[in-house]
Amino acid sequence: MPEQLAAEQDAASPAAVQVAGRAVLLVPHRGPGVGEDALPPDHQRILAIVRGEGGPVAVKVVGEKPGLEVVVRGKLEPLRGKLSKLAGRGWLRKLPDGRFTTRQ
Repeated sequence: MPEQLAAEQDAASPAAVQVAGRAVLLVPHRGPGVGEDALPPDHQRILAIVRGEGGPVAVKVVGEKPGLEVVVRGKLEPLRGKLSKLAGRGWLRKLPDGRFTTRQ
């Protein structure tokens, strides 16, 4: 039973990588002392696009800005995953209709 609980906790924890021998999150949780510069560059660009729209924005609109083929659904899924990860870590807010907005 303890092994099963440990495995479930590992699966639920955010993905981490090793940097200089330390485990760090690729996309850290938003909190005091954690600035946007701690995010990977592509996630910083996504935040800038959402912020620039000035209101709730659909994944398709975010994908149009860097020139993704938004008519191909498969091209948007990785972007949707990044937006959802940013929302899950507190950088964005996901609305019930699937659009994203910045946190205040």
